Amino acid sequence: MSYEYTNPKRASDPHALPDVEVFHVEKDYEFEYYYQGFTELGFYYAYGFPGCLWDSDPVGPFESYEEALSDARDSLDREEERP
Repeated sequence: MSYEYTNPKRASDPHALPDVEVFHVEKDYEFEYYYQGFTELGFYYAYGFPGCLWDSDPVGPFESYEEALSDARDSLDREEERP
């Protein structure tokens, strides 16, 4: 599990926190115990800050880490364009 910035420009801001977690769900003990609500294996993302509960439901699955992160960033861009 890793946290990323939805806006990569904020990564250089010393006061900004990463705001999306990208993670991989795979079939093993961890999947059975922690991710009981997931029905498909793959990469997911959820909005939120490190050390806090998520602000959104997990979105996915995706084939790769990069695909999940790209969708997280694109989703926010689309929401900002709404009137």
